Amino acid sequence: MNTEENRNCDCSCNKKTNACGPSGAVYGLGMIGAAIYYIQHANTFWVGVLGVLKALVWPALLVYKFLGM
Repeated sequence: MNTEENRNCDCSCNKKTNACGPSGAVYGLGMIGAAIYYIQHANTFWVGVLGVLKALVWPALLVYKFLGM
């Protein structure tokens, strides 16, 4: 490899970004809050398990309800 190829590779390989860091934290806190909410309102064990599964997809449920589909 010549030096120009090395420079191109070094430039593209060294650029690392983590653009989803803050949004991942917000999603994680929302998931924990949703899980706590669903578990507190569960009458049986299996309803609590369903609540934890719902907590994983709460943004999709929120958009679904918001759009009224």
